[in-house]
Amino acid sequence: MRVLVVEDERNLADAIARGLRRHGLAVDVAYDGMSGHEMAFVTRYDVVVLDRDLPGVHGDQICADLVSSGALTRVLMLTASGTVADRVDGLQLGADDYLPKPFAFDELVARVRALGRRATPPAPPVLAFADLVLDPARRVATRAGAPVDLTRKEFGVLEELLKARGAVVSSEELLERVWDANTDPFTTTVRVTVMTLRKKLGEPPLIETVVGAGYRMPGELVT
Repeated sequence: MRVLVVEDERNLADAIARGLRRHGLAVDVAYDGMSGHEMAFVTRYDVVVLDRDLPGVHGDQICADLVSSGALTRVLMLTASGTVADRVDGLQLGADDYLPKPFAFDELVARVRALGRRATPPAPPVLAFADLVLDPARRVATRAGAPVDLTRKEFGVLEELLKARGAVVSSEELLERVWDANTDPFTTTVRVTVMTLRKKLGEPPLIETVVGAGYRMPGELVT
């Protein structure tokens, strides 16, 4: 899941980003409304965590523009004011959820994950292919009943390949969905991650390279 945090309080923005990354999410950060608005429309995010009172471009405008564009991106609006009137205003603008400051971080994570599930086509809560089982909620992977120890990025790549249901997923798509904006687009990190993932998954191999196109797990998910 890829998340954009738009928050002008830098310490808070960085703390949110660090915490979400610890939960395995790919997170980008914008510290003002202008850069946040641009990033929200350049990259397809699952969720935007959006401060309402932003310099440059107001959070209300970013929210309204996202909604009018028809993007599947879900918006979690943050504000220092927790009045009912402000909450209603935010939701009427098209925000999907609303969280007043200060907030409990566990609640923020839960709400971001819930919104992320609504931003993508529904997938089974547990993904299975051949003798491989992936449980995204518990961050657990097993093959033939044995646990497979994966890094966050390996887990993210495997989840994206499984969700593709046999379709080819390009390196660029994996880079966009699993990593963040600070990653060099010309890096070999996707290829290296897939290589180590293959080794960890063992034999027979489950991930197929489609030359010039990307990677896939041929066949259908077990449901």
